[in-house]
Amino acid sequence: MNETKLTSLLFILPCVFAFLMINIIPFGFGLYYSFTDWNGISTSVSFTGLKNFKNLFTAPDFLFSFLITIQYTLINVILVNVVSFLLALIVTSSVRLKNFYRAGYFVPYLIGGIVLGYIWQFIFNNILVSLGNTASIQFLQTSFLGKSGAVIFIMALVNTWQYAGYIMLIYVAAIQAIPSSLLEAAEVDGAGYVTRVRKILIPMTANAFTISVFLTLTSSFKQYDMNFTLTNGGPATRFLDTPVNASQLLTMNIVNTAAANRMGEAQAKAVILFIALLIISLIQVTVNKRKEQEM
Repeated sequence: MNETKLTSLLFILPCVFAFLMINIIPFGFGLYYSFTDWNGISTSVSFTGLKNFKNLFTAPDFLFSFLITIQYTLINVILVNVVSFLLALIVTSSVRLKNFYRAGYFVPYLIGGIVLGYIWQFIFNNILVSLGNTASIQFLQTSFLGKSGAVIFIMALVNTWQYAGYIMLIYVAAIQAIPSSLLEAAEVDGAGYVTRVRKILIPMTANAFTISVFLTLTSSFKQYDMNFTLTNGGPATRFLDTPVNASQLLTMNIVNTAAANRMGEAQAKAVILFIALLIISLIQVTVNKRKEQEM
């Protein structure tokens, strides 16, 4: 028994060590530096207490980034889940070549965020603008990425194109778990397709909906790579009479702050992002537990 425990411990230790080195220790240092004025280079560090956190709530760039991150998240959650559910309905129906469609819808998810951003940047800045100029379509003659009022929605559309195929698989699994006899009985009773979707499929995929919503919530808050390559935070706009970047999400704001040698301030922003994600995760766990108890 002791040898078994020792063997198990030896197998676990590398994972524990990696977890400590990659997650716990860096998080501890980051939390400490959020209360300092460290610039990321100097060996001298002064403790500033809650100064970094107080300054954040009066900093227009941080407040704007936080607000547009929430805006982007809400748009993204709605778009991704609606599109994903519709795609799931298509690939679980009797349509021909549904396996081909299923694979095709999933392929964009395999493209890295960096590459994805450059692809769509080229489409918006070159192809669509050229099309607008050639066909004299006025609203296409200016890139959507240069319009401060549209850029967040465009980012959500691009993310939906990439992420919908992945979330679709969650809905597909939930739909396929519904007994076919139930759907057949409803059809025999005269229920049309829309009625079956509304009365049977949607209620019985509620758990999948909950999982998908929280997955898209957390991924939206952590969005960086596509934001960096697609817009790089632009275009410029104003917030509280201060110049800000119209599409600089919270993660990009944190990275840019750290790159400006304001590491203490960047760590304070990262702590706030961590708290936001922690709250979302706790809500998800609570909701899932309640659903399990109801079942």
